[in-house]
Amino acid sequence: MNKFDLAIIGSGPGGYVAAIRASQLGKRTVIIERAELGGVCLNWGCIPTKALLRSAHLYENIAGAAQFGIDINGSVTADFAKVVQRSRDVSATMSKGVQFLLSKNKVETIQGEGRLKGQGVIEISHPDGTTDTIQAEHIILATGSRPRQLPTIPIDGDKVISYREALTLSHMPSSMVVIGSGAIGSELADFYHTMGCKVTVVEYMPTLVPTEDEEVSKYLERSFRKKRLPFLTGATVEKVESNTNGCLVTVSMAKGTQTIEAGKVLSAAGVTPNTENIGLENVGLTTERGKIKVDKYYRTDAPGIYAIGDIIPTPALAHVASAEAVCCVEAICGLNPEPVDYNVIPACIYTSPEIASVGMRERDAVAQGIETRIGKFPYTASGKATAMGDKDGFVKLIFDKASDKLIGAHFIGATVTEMLMEPTLAMRLGATAKQILSTVHPHPTLAEAVMEAAGAAHQEAIHI
Repeated sequence: MNKFDLAIIGSGPGGYVAAIRASQLGKRTVIIERAELGGVCLNWGCIPTKALLRSAHLYENIAGAAQFGIDINGSVTADFAKVVQRSRDVSATMSKGVQFLLSKNKVETIQGEGRLKGQGVIEISHPDGTTDTIQAEHIILATGSRPRQLPTIPIDGDKVISYREALTLSHMPSSMVVIGSGAIGSELADFYHTMGCKVTVVEYMPTLVPTEDEEVSKYLERSFRKKRLPFLTGATVEKVESNTNGCLVTVSMAKGTQTIEAGKVLSAAGVTPNTENIGLENVGLTTERGKIKVDKYYRTDAPGIYAIGDIIPTPALAHVASAEAVCCVEAICGLNPEPVDYNVIPACIYTSPEIASVGMRERDAVAQGIETRIGKFPYTASGKATAMGDKDGFVKLIFDKASDKLIGAHFIGATVTEMLMEPTLAMRLGATAKQILSTVHPHPTLAEAVMEAAGAAHQEAIHI
């Protein structure tokens, strides 16, 4: 039986980062993956969706080139199949990159399905039907998540699809209902709408992207209306029935019920952790609401077994899983790492306009009785945004009035996902509005909006 210092089940952004860091620290490490290296993020999530959105937004920009003084002779068309194929090629390239990094760092990889058989023992079922077992002093569970199934609307992969099918359709449907307006639902709705599909978004909560600051949610709603992308909030999909054109979707709202005809229904109502069938019961572990309880170093109640990523009660984000992976492995190796600070976790949604946020929303501060100073700066006042022809959006910063420290940042607009690290680092270091304002920002940049928003919190903004 093969013996390792560390075995990791799952090769997503939690698993493969843990494996590489462990190998760097001298541990004999193995990673077990039942599908493609890189997990959902690289193959079915973060990366392919961004590739699709890049194609859609480029198509949108070319179609609107006339406003920049550029005439396009002839029609601008998009080849849906080629757009999808490009996204698959991008994912394949990234997966090969993970394979290269694991090999370079001398991490052994085993294709198969790993299952805990006891303390320090993993049984592996291989694709050819054979099984074997390995031993490891430490085991990290990094098995990720899968699309959540709504009880009354099962995903059949044909009429009702998940994000996995939405990324690989052979042809674009004429119409689609998207259930859920979180990152997955909003991004794919934006992609399909831009490509020419008739999309309707149905959101159970009162606003789109309900986890975001309310002002950002309302701005995205205005943006969707402007681009004629219909949505229903405070709405529930009661049932989906097949008809000759695809599906008939029954939606209930406070004002009544309506039916929507659609070629496809995309169920994007969140994810479910992959904690079943991995042998938790064999080591005495249980789950709460499908997730595994861990301490600040990701130790479970079973000695020598750890869990990170989507299967624990922390934000289900790729970069969170990677941060947890490093912390977990360094703790295993006795380096006494600083625990992950979950109050400073950046989050991004890659719609057009983009959304980026970190820290408290305004309603969080109100609920906690924190007196705040809020500074906002609109893209309409930004010289760079005006020159780009992309003036939709704003920057909103929230400061604790007593300390003047930044406690939340909420952006919507062009490239805000690339601008988010300034306020994230500022929060991490305890920066104040005065310090952000007094930091010289290059002109002209969209990032000047951060400086101006900090100034607005003290009524010292100087519009660009």
